[in-house]
Parts: sequence; C-alpha cells; structure tokens
Amino acid sequence: MSQPELTLISHALCPYVQRAAILLAEKGVPFRRIDIDLADKPDWFLALSPLGKVPVLLVGEVPVFESAVICEYLDETRPPRLHPESALERARQRSWIEFGSTVLSDIWGFYTAPTETELAARAATLGARFRQLEQAVGDGPYFGGEAFGLVDAVFAPVFRYFDVFDTIADFGMLAGCPRLTAWRQRLAARASVRQAVRPEYPDLLRAFIERRQSALAGRLSASLAPA
Repeated sequence: MSQPELTLISHALCPYVQRAAILLAEKGVPFRRIDIDLADKPDWFLALSPLGKVPVLLVGEVPVFESAVICEYLDETRPPRLHPESALERARQRSWIEFGSTVLSDIWGFYTAPTETELAARAATLGARFRQLEQAVGDGPYFGGEAFGLVDAVFAPVFRYFDVFDTIADFGMLAGCPRLTAWRQRLAARASVRQAVRPEYPDLLRAFIERRQSALAGRLSASLAPA
C-alpha cells in the first residue's frame, strides 16, 4: 500500500522544523515544504495547528504537530529506523532530546538578552549546558556511536546557531568541549543537515537578530559597522 503524501509546514529559521526536515532527508522521503510567516499566520495554518506553532506535518490530510511527535511518527513508519534497538538506550537518547529543547530555550534567552550583563549570564548558562552534554557524547562520530540518530537531528540545528554567533564574537560557550566540537563539525558536513535550511539561512538569522532590542543585536551591528 502506498504511503500518503507528506507536507511539512515550516518557518525558514525554526530549529524544530529542521529536526523533521533532517529526518525526512535521512530517510529519503519525498515531501513538500511550505514556509509561513509566523508574524502573520494564515487562517488555514491556524486551523491545522492548535498551538499555532511549526512544524506541522500533513500526512495526507491529517495534521501531526509538535516536532518530537513528528519525528517519532516518521521513525516508526519510514525506514530506516534511527532510534537504537535497546529500550534503555532509546530512553537515554530521548532524555537528551529533551535536554536539546532546553538548550534551544537558553539560546532564545541568549539572543534576546537586553543587557551585556544578562548576555554574559546567558552565555555562561549555555556553556554549562554544553559541558554537561560533553560528558554524554561518546567517541563518535555521532551521539550514539557510528549511526546517525534522532538525537543528532536535534542538536544539528542547535550547533547551526553558533555558525552565526561565532561571527559576532567569541563567547566561549563551546570552549573545553572537544567531543562537541568534533560532533558539531561532523553534523555540519552531513547532507541532510545542510539541506534542512535555505542557503540564505545565515543572512536571515542575522537579520532576525538585528531586529531584536538586545545586547546581541548591538554586538552584531557593531561587528558590521565599517572600521
């Protein structure tokens, strides 16, 4: 029996959308992608998403929302399975997926921090999170070893932020984390990760940050000013 068509409703910068897009690419599943403006959500989207958030995956005409649910659905229905066979290891990796969502919340706090003092505090919080994560990552090349998994799809969008943050200043959040550094580089080189965003993603993220009334926006503007 043929599988229903898939449509991923997304936003160009959303890291949670990237999780689903990476998974679809890893599984070689064809899908249509529709980007919406979250500042001006269309009525048809609000009818599909009770929480008004992306991503939403349309499976035929049935909407599935929340990125963790979407990724679990895709892993259960579209081979190859990316979650490990061991129930305990699956639980461990799901725990770190939740940790990844907390890190994304901390990143939001970082780029919206209104003062330099709060920016430094947010950077310190993120640095502490990454040092915790450093202890959980194995010898690689991926989080769980040789095989790419769902937890890798979660952290690839996390690390992508730092490709832009690092051009603004050296905040040192990944300092002393050699395993994370190697993992970040490995993920960035993977085709599914590269293809999960538009080529203009760095410019879109910089423009998004510049529109914030934040300390990081001030740093960005200063870094772009002519000498």
